[in-house]
Formats: sequence, structure tokens, C-alpha cells
Amino acid sequence: MAKIAVISDVHGNVTALQAVLADARAAGCTDYWFLGDLFLPGPGAHELLTTLDALPITTYVRGNWEDILFATVDGAIDRTDPIDVYATILGHYVWTHLTPADHRRLRALPMVQRRTVNGLTYQLTHNQLTKNFGHTLMPAQDQAAFDQLAAGHADVLLYGHTHHQLVRQSSAGQLIINPGTVGMPFTQWAAFAKDLRAQYAILTTSDFYAPTVDLRRVAYNAETEIALARAAQLPYLDLYTAQLHTGVVRTHDRPALTAATQRHGYQAEFARLCAQFPADGRVRD
Repeated sequence: MAKIAVISDVHGNVTALQAVLADARAAGCTDYWFLGDLFLPGPGAHELLTTLDALPITTYVRGNWEDILFATVDGAIDRTDPIDVYATILGHYVWTHLTPADHRRLRALPMVQRRTVNGLTYQLTHNQLTKNFGHTLMPAQDQAAFDQLAAGHADVLLYGHTHHQLVRQSSAGQLIINPGTVGMPFTQWAAFAKDLRAQYAILTTSDFYAPTVDLRRVAYNAETEIALARAAQLPYLDLYTAQLHTGVVRTHDRPALTAATQRHGYQAEFARLCAQFPADGRVRD
């Protein structure tokens, strides 16, 4: 038997990750799998990697926010888009708090990994097999998208990205699981909007049986995280604070990002960073 903690979408939230890992240890988890999006917009950087490395973690796939991080330091951005301005300011903040070894490690992360446990094959992705961004796997989307995820014929399919916990099946009967988000909970249903606890899942396996799935939610102290972000001089601290208090995410809200960039006077910093982009479109670690 194995007890596996499946975690995803930390988004820089150090305090939420610590709470989840404490819960997983107390539950007796013997392995840890990570489904991507470790960074941004929270303050966590190198310490998040060292926290994961202290675990018996055997799987780590690349999320879309890892790719966004690379884009913001390689200059692969739209300099007129408020979303890219925001991501670049935050991305450089995180990049400078990572080591060159961290940079190389993150660039080498795979999109898909597979593990065999107790006779069953588990497929791990951040989103789809060849696309780690987009909305095709939101819980209410068409069955066809989930069947595309299942095209690799694994027995159990694990993905993150949507920030919504989910258990369902492919048309062929494979098990599909989303553990939710550690660091950025939100909901479209107003009655659930106050539940901003960190989310993850525990899989308990035994020989050739479908795993038992425990979708868990863990309380943590948002004020501790905000204090950490403030001490670390996190850019766009006001947006991060509001997110932790309300669950309203502004990472794709162009008017709000434009206003915040102007409010904090980040235009000059953005221009300075753009001037440093490598001519060949690839940062040198």
C-alpha cells in the first residue's frame, strides 16, 4: 500500500504549502507528487524548491506559470500588455531569488510524467498532454477534452491548473483526479467563496485496485503569508493581499493590473528590465 500526497498550483504561497505538507505528514503520506505552478504571484522562490526537496518527492511536472516565468526573463512578452508587464515585474523578482542551478532545473521539467504503483499506471500533467494552459479541463467542460487527456491509456490521470478539485471518469472508465490548488483557491459559486483553505489530495493505493481519493482542504494563516510577502518586498503586494483575503484573482484583469502598475510606479522598472532582455531571446543562466 502507498499513500501519496498530490499537490499543485502553489503559486508562491509559502504558508499554504507548509500547512498542506504538515497535514500530509500527519496523515502518513509516503510519497509526494507535484503537478506544476510552484511560483507567482506569491513571494516564494528558492525556499519552495528546498521545501519540496526535503520531501520524498518523486514527480514534478512543468506548469504554465513556469513557462510564464521563463518568458518574462527571456523577453518573450508583449510589452504593451498589462498582464505581461505584471508578470515581468514579478517574474524577475522570483528569478533573482532563485539560483542558477534552480534555473536549469526548472527549464528541464517535463510536461508529462508516468508512475506505476501497485500495478496501475498514473499519468501526471499540469493540464493537457501537450498544452499546460487553457480552460479545456475546467470541471464543466465537454467530456471530449477529458478523453483527450486520457488518450495515453494510463489507468489514473492526474492534472492541476484549474484550481478546482475534481474526480470523474473518461468515457473508457479511467479515473481522472484534480487535487485543486494549494495557494490560490477561488470559486465561481458565491456560496463557497469564503472557503479559501489550501487544497490537495491524498491517494491511497493497493494492488490493482483504483486508489481511494481523499480531497482535502487545510486552513492556514493568511496574515502570516501577507507578513512574509511584505518583509520580502513582494511587488504588487496589495493585489496579493486582496487575493488571500477575498479569493479574487487579478492575474488576467488588465484594467486592475494597469491601475496597480501605475499606482506603484513600476513603469520605469519595466522599461529597465526590457532593456536587459538578451538579443537572442534567451536569458543566460
